[in-house]
Amino acid sequence: MIGHTDEYEKMFRLEGQLWWYRSLHERVATTIRKHFGERRDIQILDAGCGTGGLLDFLRKRGYTHLKGIDGSTDAVAFCHERGLPVVFINLNELAGFEPDVRYDVIVCNDVFCYFSDDDLPNLVKALAHRLKPDGLLISNNNAFNIFRGEHDLAVGSGRRFVQSDFDQLMSDAGLRIRKATYWSFILSPLILAIRQWQSWQLRFGWIKPENVQSDVYLPSTWLNETLYTIVSTEAKILPRTPFGSSLFIVSKPDSAD
Repeated sequence: MIGHTDEYEKMFRLEGQLWWYRSLHERVATTIRKHFGERRDIQILDAGCGTGGLLDFLRKRGYTHLKGIDGSTDAVAFCHERGLPVVFINLNELAGFEPDVRYDVIVCNDVFCYFSDDDLPNLVKALAHRLKPDGLLISNNNAFNIFRGEHDLAVGSGRRFVQSDFDQLMSDAGLRIRKATYWSFILSPLILAIRQWQSWQLRFGWIKPENVQSDVYLPSTWLNETLYTIVSTEAKILPRTPFGSSLFIVSKPDSAD
């Protein structure tokens, strides 16, 4: 999403309110808490942290050793506005950045979709190298090409994934997938209908590529809270689902118990 200043500005304004971000941040926090209990002194890196919404979310919940990196000057500037410890770095150059520092948790949400087949394995290996032996790599990813629509063009997303895309990728990096689930399963028919309609409009020229808009906007309060409740309830009662617009993956070093 580098170069999309308007999208970063929307993200900065809405991350703390929009149902999707809130649900994702809670999913990450729940994963961390299940593994590390009530510890708040663990080392956490958000790689590709965007405007810092997740780091701010974790900071408010008492986590004290947080760091972010991002390859967008816009994103880093917004993070600094929040008072977050974020460093500008091109993630393709991660292998040379603080090579001896290790983290308990590395989060890389909605980042892999911007990397080519040649560059992505190197990024995953660099992230794996930064993990402590019992650490976690948490990633959220755009899922299923059928959900591709106006949003993907607006944020510059180059690809969508299914779980099998990560099996060999994680293994080659010395990681093992411990949990993987698609989400927004309950809302997937609605999301799919919207995205397919967007695709039809783009295909027939009813929407021009230069005028596309992302899905990052705040709906009415009642709708935003309803969508948040649906997705939060899904996460509690359906820990794994076979379909959805996002794919949430938790991996650990293969040598870990």
